[in-house]
Amino acid sequence: MNPLVSIIMPCYNAERYIAQSIESVLAQTYQEWELLITDGLSKDNTAVIVNEYCKKDSRIHIIIPDQHQNIAEARYTSIKHSKGKYWAFLDSDDIWVKDKLEKQVAFMIDNDYAFTYGNYQIIDPKGVSVGKTICNEGIVDYDKYLKNTLIGCGSVMIDSDKVGDIAMPLDDVNDDMGLWCSIMRNGVKAYPIDEVLYYYRVRNDGASSHRFKMMKSVWKVYRKQEQMGFWKSTACFISYAYHAVKKRLL
Repeated sequence: MNPLVSIIMPCYNAERYIAQSIESVLAQTYQEWELLITDGLSKDNTAVIVNEYCKKDSRIHIIIPDQHQNIAEARYTSIKHSKGKYWAFLDSDDIWVKDKLEKQVAFMIDNDYAFTYGNYQIIDPKGVSVGKTICNEGIVDYDKYLKNTLIGCGSVMIDSDKVGDIAMPLDDVNDDMGLWCSIMRNGVKAYPIDEVLYYYRVRNDGASSHRFKMMKSVWKVYRKQEQMGFWKSTACFISYAYHAVKKRLL
């Protein structure tokens, strides 16, 4: 039997894009999945849209907490409700390629990997490609990742049996970085599949503010979560910033 993949999707006020994200899951050539959508008490029609999909497909589940949850908390809530051997991650404004799960599950099984990731393409708010592909940079261990946060969340697949209990950071901006660090810190490496696995949507709303928050949250991961010293944090941050600028320019 094909192993179950638990798709982890947090959302908040995502009515504009979430249907496209869900449709990309429904279009998957690999069908043994559950989609766990935790809505952080959206103020728009997000929950209404998701509930319509839940009625159409029993593999789609909406989780509505008692109080507002940020994206990190919502992601963790979906993980806690998951039943699959594998976790895959999809944000509510991104889109998977149709054979993403099929190729990646086979890659995980064939190589007995705990953590894999792949390439992704950038699209604009309207879903049009901007002609930029972010490619993997080989096997990534903990030290390499600290200096280059190159792993696209929507490309990740994790074997939940192999990573065991996780310490999910609940930082609203960079919870995925914190999660990958908490896994790789224990010796797990991320292995690349050289395929474009998803389309990452770059939105224009508050871009400068978002970049500042992202940089601040990276520093927070270094200093608070990973408890790194000031000079090591500074060296890693300079490397991170260099690769971040390089990624945007190429």
